Amino acid sequence: MFRVAVVGSGPSGVYTAQALIGQSTVPDVRVDVLDRLPCPYGLVRYGVAPDHEKIKSLQGNLRTVLEDERVRFLGDVEVGAHGLTPARLLELYHAVVYCVGAARDRRLGVPGEELRGSYSATEFVSWYSAHPDAVQDGFGLDRPGAVVIGAGNVAVDVTRLLVRRPEELRPTDIPQGALSALAASGVRDVHMVARRGPGQARFTTKELRELGTLPDTRVLVDRTELALDPAYDDPSGLPAVNRRNLDVVRSWSAGAALGAPTTRSVRLRFFLRPVEILGDADGRVVGVRFERTEPDGTGGVRGTGRYEEIPAGLVLRAVGYRGVPLSGLPFDPAHGTIPHAAGRVLRDGTPSPGEYVAGWIKRGPTGVIGTNRPCAKETAASLLADAAGLTDRDVAPDPLVALRALGHEPVPWTGWLMIERAEAALGGSLGRGPVKIPDWAALRGAARVPSAPAGRPIG
Repeated sequence: MFRVAVVGSGPSGVYTAQALIGQSTVPDVRVDVLDRLPCPYGLVRYGVAPDHEKIKSLQGNLRTVLEDERVRFLGDVEVGAHGLTPARLLELYHAVVYCVGAARDRRLGVPGEELRGSYSATEFVSWYSAHPDAVQDGFGLDRPGAVVIGAGNVAVDVTRLLVRRPEELRPTDIPQGALSALAASGVRDVHMVARRGPGQARFTTKELRELGTLPDTRVLVDRTELALDPAYDDPSGLPAVNRRNLDVVRSWSAGAALGAPTTRSVRLRFFLRPVEILGDADGRVVGVRFERTEPDGTGGVRGTGRYEEIPAGLVLRAVGYRGVPLSGLPFDPAHGTIPHAAGRVLRDGTPSPGEYVAGWIKRGPTGVIGTNRPCAKETAASLLADAAGLTDRDVAPDPLVALRALGHEPVPWTGWLMIERAEAALGGSLGRGPVKIPDWAALRGAARVPSAPAGRPIG
């Protein structure tokens, strides 16, 4: 039996497992999918906005793989400095594939970033997605102004959730605490700010258009800012998605498709670069100072020396993700990835037998969910090509028995099914559909696992 561990149960991890069991060249492959959380699906569960049901339905496809008899889900298993080391994993499995994503947000690097009311969009997404590590303080939604810094789909998501009416979120699985906080929110005016123009923005057109369909919300765009975009007069040289984005934003600047009048507004701002987050004497955010930028003729922007302040009680930065080092594995700090060749982990430039990567930790935080499929297939192909040389090494007869001997009690698939039932019961008690459970103790309790501190050492 050829035993493989896949670390991470998001799309890249599950697609890797699918590629491994779906081939016929290496017989009798068994895959354990390990996750730090007691719940599977990674960013599909904890990164997709609750009102995006179509994307969230991808969980059904991932579920089919995790329910295959050749695949075993083992949740609540920490890997790294506070858990299983990579060296120990190689004692339990013939091969290990790390699909751990890019867990850290990028920083702005400006003064005031640590003020109360300044957060990464990652923290906000984790909160409304019920991640058990999430901040639970409600994000200071009591003031009317908010600034979202970024021009990608995450920026669009958090902007939309800030102005979405609570009755529209109630049918989703958003945790009750987040729903109550958003229902009581005083936020009425959200600025989504980009340092370049709409022709360079990274959001998809479908996500962008959603902003114009929100009830009681007006989308506002300054035509003079749009006119700074080099493609404003002739967008024919842009990629198709950027051209469509520019068309949508143009229509808003002309006064079309602005939604019904209005209890809230979303203001799309372009060619503004944050230089300082402003605070009051109590250390609370009161606004953001921006420098006006302009195209530099090479695809970038340069500062103009002109400044503008936007008042806000909440600032969310959505300027990308970054991989973090995993103790015991090599790391490329320049790119935030694990060095590899076609998915094979490189130690000092040489492939490390039995160690592989897939997903964002392999290629960086790029692409959409579907991009993980060919990435996973490449890594699986490399692993399978190496299989003959990997099976010579003795490993644990059953890694689950070895994990338990180390004092750990993984959450099995049946434990996850019990969490699902508990979330359905919680929603029923609130007069809603299934509602996500947002804390470690309750998740472990639902899975019938004794409560223990997250990140305990297990070898």
